[in-house]
Amino acid sequence: MASRERVAVFVSAALLAGCGGAPSGNGVAARTPAQIVAAAKAAAMGAASVHVAGSIVSEGKPISLNMELVAEKGGKGRVALDGLSFRLVDVDHAVYVSGSTAFYARFAGATAARVLRGKWLKGAEAGALASLASLAHLHSLLNNTLAGHGALSRGPSASVDGQQAVGVSDTAIGGTLYVAGTGAPYPLEIVKRGAGAGKIVFDQWNQPVSLSVPANAININQLQSGR
Repeated sequence: MASRERVAVFVSAALLAGCGGAPSGNGVAARTPAQIVAAAKAAAMGAASVHVAGSIVSEGKPISLNMELVAEKGGKGRVALDGLSFRLVDVDHAVYVSGSTAFYARFAGATAARVLRGKWLKGAEAGALASLASLAHLHSLLNNTLAGHGALSRGPSASVDGQQAVGVSDTAIGGTLYVAGTGAPYPLEIVKRGAGAGKIVFDQWNQPVSLSVPANAININQLQSGR
């Protein structure tokens, strides 16, 4: 499995492939591209929850996310990264993962993987799995998504899932972020074209999300210590 740095690069490079926009109705369309991005980030960082889903390619490797994220509490969902698919739950800063035999073999070796298959591991916020924790943190993921960008230009207006939006394109990387033009200027969609083509969708802003601790999870620290 990728190191912490590699996962961060994957997520940041993939999601930052676009930087983004907004339309009329909430006044965002009258702003500069940089101001639109700033407004989108401010709105997103103030949200209680969001659903993030989609796929994109970074460094020739596919990344897929389907996560429900709750500010200050955690998140849950499924991630496919570097060919490995796994479930991820973060409840009150404790991170749990559950993956296939191949997933566990990458982290713990073939012998342990046969025992762990289908089970939840608790404690992924530290050690070799620590890089996964940021994928279940609303503010961390939004920071990675909306923080950096290249040269921005106004993109085309569009309708995203029936909602009016204006795009802002990153002319250096080749992606477009679409931001809501009515109501709060939330990010709605990032579209990347070219070699790393893909799409990430942000929806269900501020909708209720129920988080619960997976039953019978195995504590990673106890597993490593043999207790």
